[in-house]
Amino acid sequence: MPPAKPENAALRASLPLSTISDAISRMRYGAIVLTVHDGKLVQIDVTERQRFS
Repeated sequence: MPPAKPENAALRASLPLSTISDAISRMRYGAIVLTVHDGKLVQIDVTERQRFS
């Protein structure tokens, strides 16, 4: 299989980054866990907490 073209790699990288950015912008309290296998991001877990005072 030939190496990925730079524009394809950039497109693949933009989706996870935009997903993480969206999660951070929506979240008030919580955690974002990134799972990496063999140097590649494979999963994003978002846990949002609600706090009541």
